[in-house]
Amino acid sequence: MRHNKKFNHLGRTAPHRASMLSNMAVSLIMHKRITTTVPKAKALKKYVEPLITKSKQDTTNSRRVVFRYLQDKSAVTELFQEIAAKIADRPGGYTRIIKTGFRQGDMAPMCFIELVDYDENMAKTPKTAKRTRRSRKSAAAPAAEAAATEAVATEAPAEAPAEAPADTTAE
Repeated sequence: MRHNKKFNHLGRTAPHRASMLSNMAVSLIMHKRITTTVPKAKALKKYVEPLITKSKQDTTNSRRVVFRYLQDKSAVTELFQEIAAKIADRPGGYTRIIKTGFRQGDMAPMCFIELVDYDENMAKTPKTAKRTRRSRKSAAAPAAEAAATEAVATEAPAEAPAEAPADTTAE
């Protein structure tokens, strides 16, 4: 029975897969975005997200645990100082996979994998509410009534201030 053997082996032996994922995780941490195939990106996401969660607690033990996976001092320092500070309030989902098409030589599906908080283009910006025009056929009567009440409301205050400055100039 093959219970709990669901992860993708990526056509590699276990030590080759472990070193490849470690190297890809270091590259992702240092460069914030890398280009790879979709299956490798999905495997990397499962590999690196627990490490990023572990980096939220800056203790000696958590540094040692993360170093055991990454084997790169500069990547561990980057992860615990810069990345952990930026994702401190995020409850998970630290990476994003964006599919880019297919590779020319073998038609392998390619993608970007990036750290979510480091992409300025995808950052959430406050959207301005856009007023859209509604069709007059579907709501002709309610729209006409609303327009009439708005017109009366805007005209009445406009007349009062116009008369006030006229009186001050007459004196």
